[in-house]
Amino acid sequence: MEIEEGRGKDVELGMVRLRPSGSGNPSSSLVGNGSPLPSPSPSPTSVSTAPALVLSNSGKRMDQSGKKMYVKQVTGRHNDTAMHLAAQSGDLAAVRQILSDIEAQMVGLASGAEFDVAVAEIRSVVASEVNEQGETALLIAAGKGYLDVVVELLKYADKESVARKSRSGFDALHVAAKEGHQAIVQVLLDHDRALSKTLGPSGATPLISAVTRGHILVVKELLSKDPSLLELARSNGKNALHFAARQGHAEIMQALLDQDPQLARRTDKKGQTPLHMAAKGNNTEVVQLLLHADAAVMMLPDKFGNTALHVATRKKRVEIVNELLRLPDSNVNALTRDHKTALDIAEGLPLSEESTQIKECLFHYGATRANDLNQPRDELRKTVTEIKKDVHIQLEQTRKTNKNVDGIAKELRKLHREGINNATNSVTVVAVLFATVAFAAIFTVPGGNNDDGTAVAIGYSSFKIFFIFNAVALFTSLAVVVVQITLVRGETKSERRVVGVINKLMWLASVCTSIAFIASSYIVVGHHYPWAAILVTSIGGVIMGGVLGTMAYYVIKSNHSRSVRKRAKSLRSVSNSWHRHSELSESDYNSIYAI
Repeated sequence: MEIEEGRGKDVELGMVRLRPSGSGNPSSSLVGNGSPLPSPSPSPTSVSTAPALVLSNSGKRMDQSGKKMYVKQVTGRHNDTAMHLAAQSGDLAAVRQILSDIEAQMVGLASGAEFDVAVAEIRSVVASEVNEQGETALLIAAGKGYLDVVVELLKYADKESVARKSRSGFDALHVAAKEGHQAIVQVLLDHDRALSKTLGPSGATPLISAVTRGHILVVKELLSKDPSLLELARSNGKNALHFAARQGHAEIMQALLDQDPQLARRTDKKGQTPLHMAAKGNNTEVVQLLLHADAAVMMLPDKFGNTALHVATRKKRVEIVNELLRLPDSNVNALTRDHKTALDIAEGLPLSEESTQIKECLFHYGATRANDLNQPRDELRKTVTEIKKDVHIQLEQTRKTNKNVDGIAKELRKLHREGINNATNSVTVVAVLFATVAFAAIFTVPGGNNDDGTAVAIGYSSFKIFFIFNAVALFTSLAVVVVQITLVRGETKSERRVVGVINKLMWLASVCTSIAFIASSYIVVGHHYPWAAILVTSIGGVIMGGVLGTMAYYVIKSNHSRSVRKRAKSLRSVSNSWHRHSELSESDYNSIYAI
């Protein structure tokens, strides 16, 4: 590669001369201050002293006014730079030569801190260059296993370039883990431990990549740096233990189970445990390891109902089938979702030595076909279905009966309520008639009245008896009227409000009638017999005051009880039937005091 100066214009050469290095590998060439190096091209390259830019393959441009222009050297089928070629061959000397030439060619163009910054930036760009495959020199060296080249490049690579992925989806750590380069994995993790959680294609972690290839040293190195990698799974839900079981890597499986024995129960998106994966392989040792960690996993089905025994039978793994059936808790007749036992699966296999051995083994442990196994179950299921049908019919009939009973009860309550209302109305009418007659009698007393309004027969004992009992009849009738109108039921809230207003007016009318009668008594008999008027006043006051006071007490008590019940209902949840029962009970049996 070359660094040239141009006149206000970027120049990228298609081919440039590679300066020979101590190892004979390509490196960078720099041209400075109007002294161009010879080019392999037939035409010479003209140079000048105008300011230029530093260009990189990744598109980075760094203004180095008055300095030189870095022009990328491309060669090879993937447009590899000289650094890529050196890393690919593991030539540490060539890598160092390329990086040191940058400093040598920058002498005289800057000084002090500015010189150091400029050299560091150009070295970082050179070390971070990518080819057409998106590979950095670091990634290539890590994949090839050149530890010394990786260490050298890490000195100049930034964090972004270390974690950069190629077009295949792998970064340097993934490549090293996949290829089993434990020392390089260690160096990369020491450089940046967060690299262990980077994800490759399909969400694979470096641990999964190492497990799949069977690199035990890399696995142990990754787990020592970050044990939480065990919890990370691929996009299909399979973790590292799934892949170790499928590939039959017993030593790796033991290392993973030592870290977390519960891994044996983890399932992927299909519901498969690591034992399901081991049953697909040929390694009986990994099956034994999983059963030793947790024997109960044998009975865990996937989302299709397949246990490990079903999988091993379908894959014709004779030894694994034998191993699974040796367990005392194994269920040889477990059913899949499509109602097949292991024997059904074995009989559906093409005739072979393996399928014959599997069927013999299954028969030895008491395997049966699903049809034979389900015959008693089908009869039981049929019986249970008939019982459920009968119970459903009985419940439906009971529901209809209850509905009819509720309708009859409502009608009876309605008739009862109508009867009570009729009786109440009759009593109220009679009481009003008594009160009317008794009140009128005070003005039309027997024997007539004198000119001053007093009764003519006031001196007779019979008149006195008439007067007192007439007053008692009046006040008693008024009391009955007050009680009857107070106990009138209202079906709706608005009706109760109307009745409440009417009752208040009736109370007022009763009180006024009583006062009017008492005043009339003083006119009729008060002048000659004051004691009689006082007696009538006492009788009326006691009767009406007692009745009105008692009714007011019960009305207030009823309103208070109703408010307490409403608050209690709001604090607890009850069923709709209970609500309906409560409402009917309150409206049908509890008196509604409308005041």
